[in-house]
Amino acid sequence: MSAIFLPAIFVLLWSTGFVVARAITPFADPNLFLLARFGGTALVFALAAVVARVRWPSGREIGKHLIAGGLLQGVYLGAGYWAVAQGMSAGVMALLGALQPLATAALAAPLFGERLSGRGWTGMALGLAGVALVLTPKLTTAALPGAVATGSHGNAPPWLVIVVSIVAVGAITAGTLFQKTSLSKADLRSASAIQNAGAAIVAALLALALGEHRWIPSPVLWISLGWGIAMLSGVSLTLLVWMVRRGDASRATALLFLAPPLAALQGFIGFGETLLPVQIAGFVVALVGVLLARS
Repeated sequence: MSAIFLPAIFVLLWSTGFVVARAITPFADPNLFLLARFGGTALVFALAAVVARVRWPSGREIGKHLIAGGLLQGVYLGAGYWAVAQGMSAGVMALLGALQPLATAALAAPLFGERLSGRGWTGMALGLAGVALVLTPKLTTAALPGAVATGSHGNAPPWLVIVVSIVAVGAITAGTLFQKTSLSKADLRSASAIQNAGAAIVAALLALALGEHRWIPSPVLWISLGWGIAMLSGVSLTLLVWMVRRGDASRATALLFLAPPLAALQGFIGFGETLLPVQIAGFVVALVGVLLARS
């Protein structure tokens, strides 16, 4: 039962990150929000680890966990949010993010001996195609990487925005594969506390570097922060790390293909966004792809 239930919970929660990012935009600068989110989650897991009296990583392992967390959440989300703020289409960013399962599968083979079957690679291709179909309405000519618009937070050159977007995808891929190393021996509670602290450090540095200071208290902001702490960085990310530890990294990350389709559905329900037939078809294609990739 857990083989079906836990992946479903993970992808449902993970997909809400798109909604949270949109909801907090009027009230807080992104990296300032991420700093509060990661810091809160680190505190929650630290308390859980202390109460349970689990073993904490020591020596060099602490540094490795900080780096893994910084890559998996801090660099990925911080760089991604910055790219969108500079004018990169959220649809394009989501499509680039969908390349992460493919990158993970390609690197997991030489690093950990994980090999996808022909059916698995077919599933990966279908998953990416499904995401592309879902995002088709947002992938207008003006939103393509070669025509990045000037954002409200600066005038970064288009090439830099594209590079940073690619760095974001590389960061989550590296952070995911890090979980398959010696870090997998650590208790999830203490490991999550340190890794979220690493993500918080990255968010703090980015907030300082970008001069972020906007924080307008509101019910939407506090609810989003609570959800981010408990469900996104807490439950969702922990489930991803747990699945990567216990199985193939490529099979676990294949679930990420379903995040953009679910986000589109949530946008339709929560914000009244259009849900076109091509997007529904993309959802079906992505689902078939994920089932094949995980079979």
